[in-house]
Amino acid sequence: MTTDAIRLPSVSLGRRSLLRGAAGACGALALGSLPTTSRAASGPATETVLRIADYKALDGLSLEASGNAQSTYRSQFAEFASGNLIVEAINAGSIDVGSSSEIPPAFGIAAGARLSIVAVVKDDVNWQVVLVPPGSPIQSVADLKGKRVGYVRATTTQYYLAKMLGESGLRFTDIQAISLTPSEGQAAFEQGALDAWAIYGYSVPFAIKKGARVLVTSNGYLSGNYLYLASPDALADPGKSAAIGDYFLRLRRAFAWRAANLERWAQVHSAAIGVPLETDLEILRRNSRQRDLAPITDADIASAQNVADTFQQLGVLPRRIDIAPAFDRRFTDILSRPLS
Repeated sequence: MTTDAIRLPSVSLGRRSLLRGAAGACGALALGSLPTTSRAASGPATETVLRIADYKALDGLSLEASGNAQSTYRSQFAEFASGNLIVEAINAGSIDVGSSSEIPPAFGIAAGARLSIVAVVKDDVNWQVVLVPPGSPIQSVADLKGKRVGYVRATTTQYYLAKMLGESGLRFTDIQAISLTPSEGQAAFEQGALDAWAIYGYSVPFAIKKGARVLVTSNGYLSGNYLYLASPDALADPGKSAAIGDYFLRLRRAFAWRAANLERWAQVHSAAIGVPLETDLEILRRNSRQRDLAPITDADIASAQNVADTFQQLGVLPRRIDIAPAFDRRFTDILSRPLS
């Protein structure tokens, strides 16, 4: 795949602004800005070309490591740094399928993006947490009132932080909420400029090793759902639609292999992302669940709607949207059948 394949046609500045407002929440393990690359799965090339958005060392690597990369069509993987950019690419017709958290599709739909939600990735929530510094007197979420709390705007961190505060009888405005990128948040937290930090992924074990304490995890606040999105044009193409179904089936096999081979996966994955093997393996072993791909349920739709409503109530999403029409259950059979 050439870089031309991910060049986006021009869209309105209003739409781009809103889509980019959802930056970051696509995956808990995102490590920052990533270069765009491509890799083609082996197998005989046919007329059908499936253009797949991926993150660094995620689903494409799972297929390769598990021996499930081969297909009867040509797969082109392009690496993205965030789910909002994948929503943009799908809307622009540059990508056929890709995943994100529940947040970017809500912003995309509010901006008029053309996308369909066709499958649900079930993944970990234990590594999305609120941290407090070493020796902090803060013992509960209620103690955050009036405190300086870092978070990443329009991501899962803002969502679960708002939910935690609400459960404790507080509003988002009752804290000194400070919107920071993960790298900015790490610097502020280590320098003592934050009383607490809502953050995800590898920042968590690294901070814990330096003495930080987990005040509360997002388990029970986040669904653990990450949504696979597809272009309506790709779904209307019989060849591409069949290829997406096959891709999902191969992903399910790859995820099952990962769960059964955590040490081997950690070796491959840690080398690809450049973190210590022991750190990667610790995260994998302590996940709330291993990554899996599932058919859409009514509960999944309700969860996505709740996320969209929460951001609208926070004033981050400009209007209430109905997200249910974006869900497409055509792959239920493939996502439900027993793996061979």
